[in-house]
Amino acid sequence: MSSSKLHEGDPLAPYRQRLLGLAYRMLGSRSDAEDVVQDAYLRFAGAEGVRNSEAFLVTIVTRLCLDRLKSAKAQREMYVGAWLPEPVFDADGLSADAATELADDLSFALMLALDRLSPLERAAFLLHDVFDRPFAELAATLDRSEAACRQLATRARRAVRRARPAPPAAPDTHARLLRAFCAAAASGDVSALAGLLREDAIAISDGGGRKTAALNPIRGAQKIIRFLIGLAGKNADRDIRIVPMLINGSAGALLYFDGEVDHTLSVAIDGEQEKIAAIYVVRNPDKLRHAPLTN
Repeated sequence: MSSSKLHEGDPLAPYRQRLLGLAYRMLGSRSDAEDVVQDAYLRFAGAEGVRNSEAFLVTIVTRLCLDRLKSAKAQREMYVGAWLPEPVFDADGLSADAATELADDLSFALMLALDRLSPLERAAFLLHDVFDRPFAELAATLDRSEAACRQLATRARRAVRRARPAPPAAPDTHARLLRAFCAAAASGDVSALAGLLREDAIAISDGGGRKTAALNPIRGAQKIIRFLIGLAGKNADRDIRIVPMLINGSAGALLYFDGEVDHTLSVAIDGEQEKIAAIYVVRNPDKLRHAPLTN
């Protein structure tokens, strides 16, 4: 590819969606993913003799993400309260564009499962099981043997399967249960909440020390209900607006308190029981910078 052709328009255009999707899944941050892809562009533009542009870019993005994950470990230890990924509102633009089971899965449940992996396990799993890259390419990208990459991906695959809360529900069931949950939580309907939550449900709220949130996950339906009823009482006099919205590719909600964005709400649904297995609330303002403006 000639230098003039390389710089015509956006040389990353054919790959940008997949690169952003890879970086977001690696880091759990849309903002950091964009920074990584921009850095990859600069390195790509300055490279010569690149034979396979996509493989070259995937390698750069993966290695940049691995470097960031090393520093993120120390930052995470100082993070106040529970950590959740930065919500994304344009999941289609982060698709892996591959014929894999998890190609379009950006759920919080999967993202949290990925976060429990080692950086190399995370990279191997994503590159092979999500982005459908061959192990020969993984070996070059991760500077490991093909056999080692297979082992990394196998360990990660097992861990991800163990960590997922339940088989997902159909989109219409997911949306219906979310609407019912929002109505029950807003009205303080204990009976309705009890009927919607799985007994071992978990609620995770991320304020990042910037906004009030439960410092630890709340486990068990009854504890979650007490927590929600308490919140309903505290916010009884506020103007609360709930805006249905796709968050990380599934039905979710953006909540406004007195006209200001307060948090996102996402849930994981147990597709077998048709009950809520997990609740994810992101209040950290740093993670809501990409929230769409609504009237």
